[in-house]
Amino acid sequence: MGSTRIINLSNTFSKLGLNSLRNMSIDIGGMRIKYKDKDDTFLESHLVSKEPFGQFKAWFDEACTKKEILEPNAMCLATVSKEGFPSARFVLCKGYGKDGFKFFTNYGSRKANEMNNNPNVAATFYWEFLNRSVRIEGSVEKLDEEESTRYFHSRPVPSQIAACTSFQSTPIESRDVLVAREAVLEQEYMIPEKEVPKPSFWGGYIIRPRAVEFWQGQRDRLHDRIKFRKPKDGEVPDGKLLHQGEDGWVYERLSP
Repeated sequence: MGSTRIINLSNTFSKLGLNSLRNMSIDIGGMRIKYKDKDDTFLESHLVSKEPFGQFKAWFDEACTKKEILEPNAMCLATVSKEGFPSARFVLCKGYGKDGFKFFTNYGSRKANEMNNNPNVAATFYWEFLNRSVRIEGSVEKLDEEESTRYFHSRPVPSQIAACTSFQSTPIESRDVLVAREAVLEQEYMIPEKEVPKPSFWGGYIIRPRAVEFWQGQRDRLHDRIKFRKPKDGEVPDGKLLHQGEDGWVYERLSP
């Protein structure tokens, strides 16, 4: 009898809790984390390069040394549909340099369809342990088939099979559908010296940036923001608000 009463009370409280959630907005405004101290700022004099790729390399290399950062190459990629609706998801950056930032995906995915209609994208790296973020804005292009194929075959065979198994973003009845497809491909290709052919619906992209912003959080919320961008037509750096960079870039400090 006692246990039944406890169960009934538990169910009652659960229902009350659900009803409360339906009728209220949860306030998490008091959540805080400790950012960097005032003497640990990111100044223009701290730039290791006057163009964004050299500066990105310095920050990325440091992020790679921190065991607390499990995937320093994870970046949030934002795209826009032809109707103007944005969407964002995390992908892994698989290469970067003065030509841009590279990643790979299914050409039939939602992100790929949106990039096909609108090549303007944004991407963000966030390294919480370092209180740092890098924001990238630019346009995206497909990598050539040779580079996509080369990268595809550098992946572990199970990852190659997974890429062949998934028709990304399409509805399926259950996970069992994926497991069945995977089992067929594993039986065919999980043998020595048998190459998995790269599917035509899978490959790479490169983001060619027109702006790259470096953000470092500060405890007093006066965060540091230094932005590199391509200058507008006729724009001349004044050395005060806008500074001359290298390789056709200018840079400026933004208010937090």
